Amino acid sequence: MLDVAVIEDPATAEISLDPVRVRLLAELAEPGTATILASRLGLPRQNVNYHLKALERHGLVELLEERRKGNVTERLLQATALSYVISPAALAAVQPDPSRSPDRLSARWLIALAARLVGEVGQLLAGATRARKRLATFAMDGEVRFASAADRGAFAEELATAVTGLIGKYHDESANGGREHRVIVAVHPSLKPKGETERKES
Repeated sequence: MLDVAVIEDPATAEISLDPVRVRLLAELAEPGTATILASRLGLPRQNVNYHLKALERHGLVELLEERRKGNVTERLLQATALSYVISPAALAAVQPDPSRSPDRLSARWLIALAARLVGEVGQLLAGATRARKRLATFAMDGEVRFASAADRGAFAEELATAVTGLIGKYHDESANGGREHRVIVAVHPSLKPKGETERKES
């Protein structure tokens, strides 16, 4: 089972968004049968089977084992990933295009960059998985608390200068056999934990 799978096919994206199927995928982080799932979700077994077959057809669920119990054959299933991300490629005609209106200070442009990141890395990961190779990536995630908007602006400028300098240092246009890599750096406010504002005000 994968940690994360990227859904690129529009039909797969559509069937994955059904609320019952989302619940089934969550339950199938651990192997289960239609009978077990029907009991947990409070749904008829036939209904659960219908949804499981749709998920299996689109590669979101896989068969682990078939068990014979009397006159009934039980199928033990499991989700193919712990979580799923729908790629913008599933909405190809309307997916964001970061080149349309680049603006370093635009939150919408940041979303367009993030969408492209999901789409590109999803395709690369699928190819690497098929080739049974590791995909060379690097990511950082951290938090910084700014004392003022001025400090935030200064940080952004220093960060941009540092990254531009590194790109200039290591970029080799004439490298024979070299491969281009995309570099994305983002800064945005952190989401407050739910209820934090209410606690401070009470």
